[in-house]
Amino acid sequence: MARKKILKRNIFLLLTVVLAWGCDDSSTPAPTPVEEIVEKLPVIEYGFNLDDYTIVKDTLKSGDTFGKILQSHNIQSVEIHNISNKIKETFDPRTLRVGKMYALLFDKKNPEKLHSFVYEPSITEYYVIQMADSVSVRNEKRAITLVEKEKAGYIKSSLIESALDVGMTYNVAFNLSQIFDYTIDFFHLQQGDNFKIIYEERYVEDSIYAGVANIKAAYFEHKGTPYYAFNYVTDSVSGKRDFYDEKGNTMKRMFLKAPLEIFRITSRFGMRFHPVLHRMKNHFGTDYAAPHGTPIRATAAGTVIEAGYNGGNGNYVKIKHNNTYTTQYLHMSKILVKKGQHVPQGHVIGNVGSTGLATGPHVCYRFWKNGKQVDPLKEKMPEAIPMDERLKEKYLQDISTLKQQLDALTATKVEEEKLEVSLEEQNQVTQL
Repeated sequence: MARKKILKRNIFLLLTVVLAWGCDDSSTPAPTPVEEIVEKLPVIEYGFNLDDYTIVKDTLKSGDTFGKILQSHNIQSVEIHNISNKIKETFDPRTLRVGKMYALLFDKKNPEKLHSFVYEPSITEYYVIQMADSVSVRNEKRAITLVEKEKAGYIKSSLIESALDVGMTYNVAFNLSQIFDYTIDFFHLQQGDNFKIIYEERYVEDSIYAGVANIKAAYFEHKGTPYYAFNYVTDSVSGKRDFYDEKGNTMKRMFLKAPLEIFRITSRFGMRFHPVLHRMKNHFGTDYAAPHGTPIRATAAGTVIEAGYNGGNGNYVKIKHNNTYTTQYLHMSKILVKKGQHVPQGHVIGNVGSTGLATGPHVCYRFWKNGKQVDPLKEKMPEAIPMDERLKEKYLQDISTLKQQLDALTATKVEEEKLEVSLEEQNQVTQL
């Protein structure tokens, strides 16, 4: 009996061990992994789900028209005429321009028939002309994001080169030069001159660069003199805005610094050896050399009192600005204004040439004050007109933060040994 009891006890212990081992989690088979299904988001373009449409993009080429593009997809002339009439209040098909993008959309259920035509006059907007069941047109604006940028730099050679070196675009650099066009001669900059700028860039849908939106404030130090400029709205109703200095004076002056945007001075006002006549002769103008065809600007608003040809002057234009000032522009290749015409400041009145007594393309700029020819580069021009005194106090308050922001900007100075001679000395006048 005792042996039977021992046997039963051993069998019981064995069963207990087996049951315990069978309940061990480590022996449980690993669960089958579940594949996570990620739903693919539809691609939407111009408001169309591209799962349902085929899109073909192209660029308008010379000779392309709305009608020709539609005809190439089996749309008849009568139907094209009807489509054009129905959409003309919103979109004029004649406004298509070479180089602009367009797209054609085809419904995958009916791939032979053109469903929609899309035209992009700019990267910020597009027109959709739908022609499937009924004709419709819509104009869409893409979302624009403004990103503020700050840049600062020292002049190494030209403003453009120095601006590009610190990451500014050409357009920003050009706009900076336009702001100070009345106060700074950018062709006589010096080593040590420096600039700072706060501006906004536009981005389409947060990623596509769409140009400069707005220059908020700028600073330029030239020959040790600081110049500030702040973009300010003086009329909230009309949205009129302009650039003013830190005291509320407009940055504009009655006269531009020069009749050309890009130039080099080759002969100043005064005695010189005439390159054609080969003798010493008084030169009553300032010669600005530039490539043939360069636009010539009226340096101030006025009325054209002469426009024609004279043996020595070649093609020329003379403008009376008021009872005090008159200017003249010589040796043009082409005259673009007529006698009696009123022109605003900066208006293109002709193109650089070498007509008359000239050895190369340039414009001779002449300047009269009270009937006497004077040197415009030495003349003290009329001062800037301050803004309305009623606005000045608020203006000074509004720009204070921007001024602090400008003042806090710093730039890395160029290595002094690179330029031992100032840019002004490098650009000294050479005789024609």
